[in-house]
Amino acid sequence: MTRSEERFEFFPRIADVADRTHAGDGDISARPLEEIESLCMQCRKQGVTRMILTSIPFFQEVIVMSFCCQHCGHSNNEIQSAGKIRPEGVMYTVKVLNRGDLDRQLICSETCNINIPEFQLVLPPPRGQLTTVEGLLRKTVADISVQHPHIRDKNAYAKIQEIVDGLKQIIADDGDGDEGKVTHEKRELLNEDPVTHAITITLDDPSGNSFLEFVGSMSDLKWNMRTYERSLEQNQQLGFVPSAEDSEENTADKGRQESEGLNEELFEFPGICPHCGRPLITRMKKVSIPYFKDSLIMSTNCDDCGYRDNEIKSGAAISGQGKKIMLKVEDRDDLSRDILKSDTSGLSIPEIDLVLHPGTLGGRFTTLEGILDQVYDELTEKVFNTGDSGVTDIDDRAEFREFLRKLEQVKNAEIPFTLILDDPLANSHVQNLYAPDPDPNMEIVLYERTWQQNEDLGLNDMNVESYDGDDMKGAES
Repeated sequence: MTRSEERFEFFPRIADVADRTHAGDGDISARPLEEIESLCMQCRKQGVTRMILTSIPFFQEVIVMSFCCQHCGHSNNEIQSAGKIRPEGVMYTVKVLNRGDLDRQLICSETCNINIPEFQLVLPPPRGQLTTVEGLLRKTVADISVQHPHIRDKNAYAKIQEIVDGLKQIIADDGDGDEGKVTHEKRELLNEDPVTHAITITLDDPSGNSFLEFVGSMSDLKWNMRTYERSLEQNQQLGFVPSAEDSEENTADKGRQESEGLNEELFEFPGICPHCGRPLITRMKKVSIPYFKDSLIMSTNCDDCGYRDNEIKSGAAISGQGKKIMLKVEDRDDLSRDILKSDTSGLSIPEIDLVLHPGTLGGRFTTLEGILDQVYDELTEKVFNTGDSGVTDIDDRAEFREFLRKLEQVKNAEIPFTLILDDPLANSHVQNLYAPDPDPNMEIVLYERTWQQNEDLGLNDMNVESYDGDDMKGAES
């Protein structure tokens, strides 16, 4: 048996777990459940904790735990990640506009922060849970209601009551049901009905082990995903950073030794590794890309933990216009083109309905094949689209598998497709194989940025004129 087969057996699919559990009713040893006696924190008597190792398709391996006390009836459940911590943090944002959005499934790890800005509500990291948006809101109402009656400050009491009433109106809770239970009923006739209050839910998980479901494809206008590099404080919270004594090393001598004999155009800056907290060196060099513009390439490498990162930034002035690049890919030769995708550029392939918003994947200088491989790897590792909500989920999983199949054909150039880079700062570039002549398979369009694009980029508030004149007027007065 190969290593991959052993892993599959160790983390079977949840449907196989259910079948094996039902078939093993007569033989306890055949059940995939692990049962452990545990202390009940309510009545201080012995209860039972059941654990299942299972694999969620398109996400990762997890441990599902459920506790029940037969003496007092207390019960709870929890989900923990059994996979590795992701190299980057992740932030998901979804706008809840209609009742169908309440059925979106989500996974919150024990390091995930939840934010609902409309109510100025920030929830601390919960225990790992697999639920829906409605289930999250119901549990929030139940948790707040426990401590709410004991608050004596009238202003705080009124504010919390406003939050509770607003959340109850969104989930259409009449107060007669059990607020602590998650309702999985289908609302076939109500999915398109608007909710009472439109809200935004943000999941911010530095470990990268949380997820919030999209509808249809990643071009869902109400859903957004962004990855980011963890800060030193976040790595300390995850236990990646060593003690302060281990981190107190003199980096000046190390930096001088490594800089000896290097090209004088190469700049080095001492810093701290965001993963292990030890000193490292960041190198930066200005390069000129033919038929494009000057760019800054920054590379970071940690000799202690092996962490590596590279980033590319524009080394020229801000362009007065945005740029859209449309490349028609017809064979594998086009996959070897160099591509510079800045962190302000969006990427799309209309033939397979692939849309990546600006900021996704960050700034990358690679080949077309390399960036498509990275998109494919990100989707197969992070996307979760399963559950127990019936035929709709089965159809969604089949649709997503078909999307992955088309994406694999695209990254292997088995079918022709069009790559579109839309960069409002015009800092992205695709190699022209016919330079300096025009490329017949590539079209470049320059356009005027909209007011909203300038606002998002912080250009509307930027003043680069009349500084000398203002200073002179101030001196005269």
